[in-house]
Amino acid sequence: MNLVLKWNAPEGAASSVVYTTEYKTSVTTYIVGCVNISTLECDFTRLNISIRPSIVEYGKYTSRVRALSGSESSAWVESNHITLDKDTIIGSPNVSLFSNGATIEVSIEDPVLAISALRNVYIFATYNITYWKDSQKEKASHISNIQQNRVFLNDLEPWTKYCVQVKINTERNPRPSLLSRIICESTTKEEEAPWVAAMVTFVFMAMAVALVVVTALYRKSISHFLCPKDALPEHFKEYLLAPPNSTVYLAMRNPPPLKEIFHQVSIIAEDKTVDEGGPLEVAKTTSSKQPDVTVEER
Repeated sequence: MNLVLKWNAPEGAASSVVYTTEYKTSVTTYIVGCVNISTLECDFTRLNISIRPSIVEYGKYTSRVRALSGSESSAWVESNHITLDKDTIIGSPNVSLFSNGATIEVSIEDPVLAISALRNVYIFATYNITYWKDSQKEKASHISNIQQNRVFLNDLEPWTKYCVQVKINTERNPRPSLLSRIICESTTKEEEAPWVAAMVTFVFMAMAVALVVVTALYRKSISHFLCPKDALPEHFKEYLLAPPNSTVYLAMRNPPPLKEIFHQVSIIAEDKTVDEGGPLEVAKTTSSKQPDVTVEER
């Protein structure tokens, strides 16, 4: 969806030759495009639109170019007529694959346009999906006229590598888009049917709801069962609250005062007096005596 004019240089042109381009719509005169450029193409969609009309999706355009060298210039050479949405080359979509058991999910992104978006220009654009087992493209399967950008390939063989390629078809543009690059992904084990998971989920939800309803209706009975309020019989209370009459318990609770048992021991020593000049042995014998000690054994 960009508007690009391309041309060939004149034979024998010097390197100093520059070019000037112009373009027009079906309802306007020529508008100045690229001026004094040395390249051999001009992208009108990249020009400053603040001083020029913008390129629109459904416009009809013609452009022209001339060469200039110093004060000399060639004649204008006019291009072919183009209707942007019908004649543009639509780029290839971007494709991603995600394996889920024996199913492969194909995710498709539209190519980016220079102006607008693909779905704004081509409202009824559809995808054609081609897929095949790896190395068996001659046996490829096709899914056509798909508008969703997420498609599930079911009924695939488990543990098998599949390759996918996608192109875009539009009603306004007679040519399909460029083919996407070939991308491959392998399936894994075959999963249970979706209804099995749905049934299990439904059973669990039903049981949870039933449990909530039963709890709400019989909450008093459940509370009485878990936390009974019935009192013990009186004879149970009297038995449990009566003091024990065991002789051992009574003896331990009111013990008699302890009786102290002891023997008195008295040690009487002689006087420590030693005569001056007396024999040393007598003094030693006398000094070895100990004072009176009283010991009580309890």
